[in-house]
Amino acid sequence: MEISAFLDRKLARRFDTFDTDGNGVIERDDFTLAATRLADEFRQPFDSPHRMRMLALSEQLWDVLSAAADSDSDGGITLAEYKAAFADGLLVTEDNFDAGYRPVLEAVMTIADADGDGKLGADEYVRWTGAWMGLSAPVARAVHGRLDSDRDGVVSVDTVLGAIRDYYFDEAPDSAGGWLLGPLPAN
Repeated sequence: MEISAFLDRKLARRFDTFDTDGNGVIERDDFTLAATRLADEFRQPFDSPHRMRMLALSEQLWDVLSAAADSDSDGGITLAEYKAAFADGLLVTEDNFDAGYRPVLEAVMTIADADGDGKLGADEYVRWTGAWMGLSAPVARAVHGRLDSDRDGVVSVDTVLGAIRDYYFDEAPDSAGGWLLGPLPAN
């Protein structure tokens, strides 16, 4: 797959959100830390089934990512390895997209939907994206506003899933997907 300049910038931004500890390499601990922060943010007890599910899905996500992208088998994924795996179609493809992302988003929703309405309001969205991906509150609020196209104050799993799909497969810079993780790094 050809990686456009715009997709290259989006992949770099996504890499940064995966690299939870900011050491320039994605590792298993980054996924565990993200899941733990999410569960802690929403006060999930240590032995909560929701916390355990999130941790298990994070481990699965890491296993898939590392199998596809850790080309030198050193236990870490560099930005170059991540981009190469995406270009080679080893990571996210339109065919495997829903199977990979829906279970994770549903687990997030189970934890982050504090009021139990089946959707995420702006505050819930800010909390989960801050805990999971390190998005700042102003960026997360702006993203939520873009995702909430009907202006009812909430977004569904399907809405977020569509925006993530667009993040990887839509070249429109001002779409909700194009801005899913906030401003992109400069070229």
